[in-house]
Amino acid sequence: MDLSVDWSRAQFGLTAIYHFLFVPLTLGLSFIVAIMESIYVRTGREEWRTITKFWLTLFGINFAIGVATGIIMEFEFGTNWANYSWFVGDIFGAPLAIEGIVAFFLEATFFAVMFFGWDRVSKRFHLISTWLVAIGSNLSAFWILVANGWMQYPVGTIFNPDTARNEMASFLEVVLSPVAVSKFLHTVASGYVISALFVMGVSAWYLLRGRHTLAAKKSLIIGASFGFVTSIFLFFSGDESAYQVAQKQPMKLAAMEGIYEGEHRASLVAFGILNPDKKPGDAQPTFLFDISIPYALSILGKRDSQGFVAGINDLLYGNEEHGIVPLDTRIANGKRALEALKSYKLAKEQGDTLAMSEHRSILQSHMKDFGYGYLESSEQAVPPIAITFYSFHLMVALGSLFFVLFIVVLYLSMANDITRFKKILWLCIIAVPFGYIAAEAGWIVAEVGRQPWAIQDLMPVHIAATNLSHTNVQVSFFIFLALFSTLLIAELGIMTRQIKKGFGTESSANFGAESGVRSNTKPISAKPTKER
Repeated sequence: MDLSVDWSRAQFGLTAIYHFLFVPLTLGLSFIVAIMESIYVRTGREEWRTITKFWLTLFGINFAIGVATGIIMEFEFGTNWANYSWFVGDIFGAPLAIEGIVAFFLEATFFAVMFFGWDRVSKRFHLISTWLVAIGSNLSAFWILVANGWMQYPVGTIFNPDTARNEMASFLEVVLSPVAVSKFLHTVASGYVISALFVMGVSAWYLLRGRHTLAAKKSLIIGASFGFVTSIFLFFSGDESAYQVAQKQPMKLAAMEGIYEGEHRASLVAFGILNPDKKPGDAQPTFLFDISIPYALSILGKRDSQGFVAGINDLLYGNEEHGIVPLDTRIANGKRALEALKSYKLAKEQGDTLAMSEHRSILQSHMKDFGYGYLESSEQAVPPIAITFYSFHLMVALGSLFFVLFIVVLYLSMANDITRFKKILWLCIIAVPFGYIAAEAGWIVAEVGRQPWAIQDLMPVHIAATNLSHTNVQVSFFIFLALFSTLLIAELGIMTRQIKKGFGTESSANFGAESGVRSNTKPISAKPTKER
């Protein structure tokens, strides 16, 4: 493959990974802040105002820095993926335009009120503004994920041979695509869990240091409660997302589970070590070691314990019993479609309407295999198995551990003085970076698992890329690497300084008066420190 394509993929992957370090916290923390402010407005207790303003400041820092990476990523569609933009820009651009005009406008309009309107507008109007920012942030994610979901499962579109472009046939079909909806729900749920872990981790740090103990406890309970509820939502949305993958992207599912030979009553691999020498079509074992749950994959993918789940070999070489066409046949059909398009253009130039009609009919009959015409061998349709498999299982394992952590923290917070459980508090801190690792692993599954496609079955990545010098892309890659790393370091530095400042003196005074304790509290595992 052309080096420029590889570097364009690397650059876009870099941008997406950095961007998604900021997005999850924006999605979830906005709602957590809104919940905290709702408690303040409902109770009228000033300590909740202080708690809300503290977390709101951290939200604002993350939001401001995250915007930059998102803008750059959208520009890359024009610079690095011009062929893609030309081919499907009329469809892909619509949800992105709505995101900018409606969702981001809503978010930005009330953002200023949320930050600077505390003593300038009424409590209720300020609360409404906070909720609208949270809704706007998640609406932005919805429209972006609609666009991404369409790439995974292109619906609501027709191909116009006169322009060689795809045109939107049904906007509602694009927006309400089951793949897009399930992707949105699962992605935002992962952001909510990350935000809950972040709130718990920062709160645990204060409890370990003996600072702002009551404010930290209240925040810890809100974070754990939010995380517990959204983890349940995450599991259900993840189940639906996996079901949609099984229906619409069976090759991705086969890679996620390391399945080479399709089977009825398929087992779900709970843990496994892949055989690195295994290749499609050979007789070597798939795993060096694995622990599987019987029937679970058939239930997950087919909603039937006896259901047949196709493997990589079935999808490559065909399975007549289950109506799976060999990829060599689909590649041949795709090449017929491409040749028909070429002949159609030639006939149009010559004004031969009869030939135009004939070639158009051939094109339409093979359009579902159009993208396969760009492949030279069936093996090109197999995504990287190892990275897809391990990323998927890492994501699931970490998500399960987070759910257990939320339950433990909630129980200890309600039934005991959680400050006595130092190891649990340390786990809350350690869990924060692992939340991001789980989310990034999920995106690796979604994007690497559908390779080689930029648009599933319609356009491979190497056709979607702009014809650029790989040197130019290399230079911009390292520029972006330096820029994004600087932004990330800046955010971590600003966040750390803000967290060290604490909830403020107002918080200390109010909580001390309320509880009858001194603001100069003893940390759990350090020498006494004065409350700032």
